[in-house]
Amino acid sequence: MYETLLALHSLIRWLVLVSLLFAMYRAYNGLVTKKIFSRFDNAVRHWTATIAHIQLVLGLWLYFISPIINYFWSNFNDAVHQREVRFFGMEHSLMMFIAIIVITIGSAKAKRKETDREKFKTLLTWYSIGLLIILASVPWAFSPLTSRPYFRSF
Repeated sequence: MYETLLALHSLIRWLVLVSLLFAMYRAYNGLVTKKIFSRFDNAVRHWTATIAHIQLVLGLWLYFISPIINYFWSNFNDAVHQREVRFFGMEHSLMMFIAIIVITIGSAKAKRKETDREKFKTLLTWYSIGLLIILASVPWAFSPLTSRPYFRSF
């Protein structure tokens, strides 16, 4: 089960990134061209946050069954000095949790804004911050903190 969840979590990260980029594109385009915040824009806002929440649930599930995290908490004093173990035990999980909170706040704030311009601007701002946090915290293959493959097989 752990390997399947890990592969699913790895796959859905791409959906999170694509949905964030698409939502930010729609927000930027709407802001610059002074478009109306359409039902489609609202659906993109909603589905982007939903995909991020699905990823969070998978990530939390993984956190509680991961052998790396189990080792981290069982050997905390030694584990915090091991870069890869510390990254998954503390840094990745905390930063991703913060990113999802930022995305959720942005989605909720945009939904409640009065004007279309404010909705687009709010989405663009909050989703951009969330994306930056995510990009800094994903274990990319080139990351100096720790690396994982771009795609995991099932």
